[in-house]
Amino acid sequence: MSTLQAPELHAITFADAESAWQRGDAATARALCAQRIDANPHDAHALHLAGVIELGRDRLAARALIERALAVDEAPGFLVSYAMTLGPGERPIAIRALQRALELQPDSPIALNNLGHLHGEAGDSAAATLCFERAIALAPTFAAIHFNYGTMLSQAGELARAKTVLQRTLELAPEHVNAWNNLGQVLLNLRQHAEALKVFEHARTLAPDSVDVLTNLGSILTGAGRIDEARATLERALALEPGRVSAWNNLGNLQLNVGDVDAAHAAFARAIELKPDFAAAHINLGNATSKMGDIDAAIHCYRRALACNPAHSGAHSNLLFSLMFANDDGHAVRAEAERFAAQHEAPLLAESAGARYANAPDPARRLRIGYVSPDFRNHCQSLFTTPLLRHHDHAAFEIVCYALGSQRDDITARLKQHADLWRDAGELDDARLAQQIRDDGIDILVDLTMHMDGARRLLFARRPAPVQVAWLAYPGTTGSPSISWRLTDPWIDPPDTPHIDDQYTERSLRLPDTFWCYDALTPGAEITPLPALTNGYITFGCLNNPCKLTDATLALWAGVFAALPAARLVLMAPPGKARERLGARLRAQGIDAARVRYVGFQQREAYLGTYAQIDIALDTFPANGHTTSLDAFWMGVPVPTRYGRTAVSRAGLCLLSNLGLPDLAADNDADYAAAVVMLARDLPRLAALRAGLRARMQASPLMDGARFARNMEAAYRQMWSEWCAAAREGCGP
Repeated sequence: MSTLQAPELHAITFADAESAWQRGDAATARALCAQRIDANPHDAHALHLAGVIELGRDRLAARALIERALAVDEAPGFLVSYAMTLGPGERPIAIRALQRALELQPDSPIALNNLGHLHGEAGDSAAATLCFERAIALAPTFAAIHFNYGTMLSQAGELARAKTVLQRTLELAPEHVNAWNNLGQVLLNLRQHAEALKVFEHARTLAPDSVDVLTNLGSILTGAGRIDEARATLERALALEPGRVSAWNNLGNLQLNVGDVDAAHAAFARAIELKPDFAAAHINLGNATSKMGDIDAAIHCYRRALACNPAHSGAHSNLLFSLMFANDDGHAVRAEAERFAAQHEAPLLAESAGARYANAPDPARRLRIGYVSPDFRNHCQSLFTTPLLRHHDHAAFEIVCYALGSQRDDITARLKQHADLWRDAGELDDARLAQQIRDDGIDILVDLTMHMDGARRLLFARRPAPVQVAWLAYPGTTGSPSISWRLTDPWIDPPDTPHIDDQYTERSLRLPDTFWCYDALTPGAEITPLPALTNGYITFGCLNNPCKLTDATLALWAGVFAALPAARLVLMAPPGKARERLGARLRAQGIDAARVRYVGFQQREAYLGTYAQIDIALDTFPANGHTTSLDAFWMGVPVPTRYGRTAVSRAGLCLLSNLGLPDLAADNDADYAAAVVMLARDLPRLAALRAGLRARMQASPLMDGARFARNMEAAYRQMWSEWCAAAREGCGP
């Protein structure tokens, strides 16, 4: 502590100490206060200022000084400072102190601002709003109040209001970097990505070395596909602050985006090492682990994320979706899906339970069908939405598409041509989108995503349409009471199997032929001759997501490779540890790693071209191939299947039955191996299948878009008729 050279202590005034503090000379201010307190231990103003000075380095010492000041004089300003010395666990005491300050001085904008901040931290956004609004009325040009108000609104999920308040902050303080940063985050949450990118880029010009700004900017640059810039930005953030957890997490997402799964895994692991309860990093580590082919470890990651943040619906959706790859128990999946609804949807479900609709209950009128998806683009989902949308009867059905994603491409443009109304709805939050769907008068709303990436479960929990149905994402269950129906078929869910529909919370409606109708969208992909004819050995292949390569799958294949010692295998897996781990697991099943060749994740044209190297595709279990199997058939490659009890484990049976090849489907491991080995030893049949599978597909229900659309429309009409009957009886669902 510096010492004063003043000849006489009584000449030192409080104004001298205050002046030193205001000009940034804390040491002099501290010494002046100490000398005044030595001379008069009851000098309330010196005690208070000394406490304020200590706040930055010793909170407990600061509190002790300010408490001494309050013992002398219960001044409003002292109470405000005292509240600032209290920790998060003492919030109620801090709130009472500020309330007392306002009793003594009701027009204190600083006390109101701080009280609003504390109410916001406590989750009481209504009380916080009252405080901030009063503070702004008293000090309308005080930017700090607007900033705290906007930040509170953002944290409370009131994004539109937060945006307005933060924009006002920046009108008052254009160089307020934290306000720019928080506004960018609000815009991201509003799905206004282009505007958010501009905001973060401007914030960087104001503060080139702000780690907060660089971390957020790196994330949005990744989403915009500006990978090199994103990498440099995030690496700069980490150079400035190596312990910034969110920067490691964002860097991991970038690495995952470019296919460097090992680097992504390492980045997420580092984030968790720094912050073990960081739910987002656990989720992302699960995603990376899934791509590495370890579905059990991925499930563990998602469970850990939920333990860190039970309210994180994304973690719960990932867990639920992953469970279908790991076991053949549909009832267990349903139980987890119901836990999801109870945990995340319950308040909205209760609020919407008695929803009433203006839709005319006329079973014969033209119906408005709404399709909701983030994937109306170059995505595997479009292989199935294209033939349906192309063949809808627009005289009887008005088709409305709600495009949730931000990506647009030539596939988007093609799909858009088949809709009567197209809404780019990605920037609408769940509440606003639900209202838009109501305003559009949608009769039947179709969820194409369920619990997959981009799901909007809380949208459907609001019940914006009279009839809501799940289709396409996967033939399972959402677990939500808000979804009345699920579409399936007689192969996925045999109607004569007892209790089979008990696996689903929705009512099952079986399409006559197939759950899927496929368009390869690559008419130029040529079928090549059977590789075995020139190789002299059979090449098996599996281009499914590595997360489907369960222990059950590898055990299933073991019998095949034991019977065919010359056979080879092509697998899709990212380079690095994923391949090392797969190799070890294959060796444990007696499959020599020397017989295995790997390919990485590929663009569609190259991926389809890989089938030129494959004679027979091996299916996975308990989650069969869906799109990948149809792609294999399209390229002339048969896919024998092992089917089980769940819907996802019976996809192969559905596809083979519709192709007239049920002999390639088995319900146990031994029969599956026998069917595959028999086919592999019958090169004439293999060659004939390769030459004729595409034509067989084109002649089957699997590619008959017009037939499929009529079946879907008949299903919609049945659902609607039942709703109309219930509505007329006054008990509409």
